[in-house]
Amino acid sequence: MNEAKNLPDLRQHLSTLDAAAGLRYLAEAFPGGVTFSSSLGKEDQVITHLIAAENLPIHIFSLDTGRLFPETLDLLARTTARYSSPIEVIYPPQEPLERWVRTNGINGFYESIEKRKGCCALRKVEGLKRGLAGKQVWITGLRAEQSENRASMPLLEWDSNFHLFKYNPLLHWTDADVDAFIEKEAVPYNPLHDKGYPSIGCAPCTRAIQPGEDSRAGRWWWESSHKECGLHVK
Repeated sequence: MNEAKNLPDLRQHLSTLDAAAGLRYLAEAFPGGVTFSSSLGKEDQVITHLIAAENLPIHIFSLDTGRLFPETLDLLARTTARYSSPIEVIYPPQEPLERWVRTNGINGFYESIEKRKGCCALRKVEGLKRGLAGKQVWITGLRAEQSENRASMPLLEWDSNFHLFKYNPLLHWTDADVDAFIEKEAVPYNPLHDKGYPSIGCAPCTRAIQPGEDSRAGRWWWESSHKECGLHVK
């Protein structure tokens, strides 16, 4: 059931289910094969809550890039304590990252898109590969409202880069939907969200946005385009 040819049937079935039911269905259909990569953003916190509330056998992992905000690391600790559920923390490969820093400098990612992508590849993509290894379904917190690129993403897709299904259970949730759920269920979230940071990544690569700006405008803010890091490739 884990081959791309099953995509239309799976997508059709999941379209009839809400987020919690969709997660439950996939956990039952792919026992031991479902994993959730959490960046600890609001959407991801909602999904963690749904997994914990249903006690679903879904593996959860998060990437510690080595450049995260202190608030993000604190949220990781609070989340683990709140849900009494282990979240695997994956770190960048030490030696390749050290070589990259020696060659490009600690903040070399500011110099070009190519260098920034190289930094993201080591700090994020390599860890993601390890987190997804051996899995059949990858759960994400992507939402259509987040960016123009993500607006065209389907509820379920076949990720040809990592060779597994990719499920976006909150794809059609709005900002208001996410905030309402967090308030209703008292879900822990990053206090930086209340300071103008709708999308939070590494500290040197994230700034607060101004009124009217796209929610991804604060990510890699010195670049004029390509507001993705390589984790989600269409």
